[in-house]
Amino acid sequence: MSGYTQRVRDSILPLSVAETLPSAFAEWSFTENTVDHETPIETCELCGQRDLRYHFEIANRYTDAALWVGSHCILQFDVAVLENGRRLAPEQAKRHLAKLTQLMQLNSCIRALEQLAAKENNPILSGALDYYRRNKKLTPKYAAVVF
Repeated sequence: MSGYTQRVRDSILPLSVAETLPSAFAEWSFTENTVDHETPIETCELCGQRDLRYHFEIANRYTDAALWVGSHCILQFDVAVLENGRRLAPEQAKRHLAKLTQLMQLNSCIRALEQLAAKENNPILSGALDYYRRNKKLTPKYAAVVF
């Protein structure tokens, strides 16, 4: 058994009711909780992958155990991603996780612009922040002010 498979097995089986990996993963689902650590400093609690910036929480419906993992593990091990109580197909799950990652990136940009606007007393910069919040992009003029 490879080291990778053994790490995954050692992480998930003690927190599951099932005794095999496929059955254990059937107990888990994505909780919709995410964290942007701002820099790639975290580790996947399932596979041990280092240097993750984004964490996604998965939870076991029988044991109430939870793990913070990378989106790749959710997709790799077919952890359930639900929408309105319905399990998403793998491609839909991939798009859903990508959309959540984009939202975290957007929020990170907004936080950075807020910090910059707080330090600078510039009405154009404040306008750029307001524009970015509304439109999720900057005009060339606003981008030039920010840079």
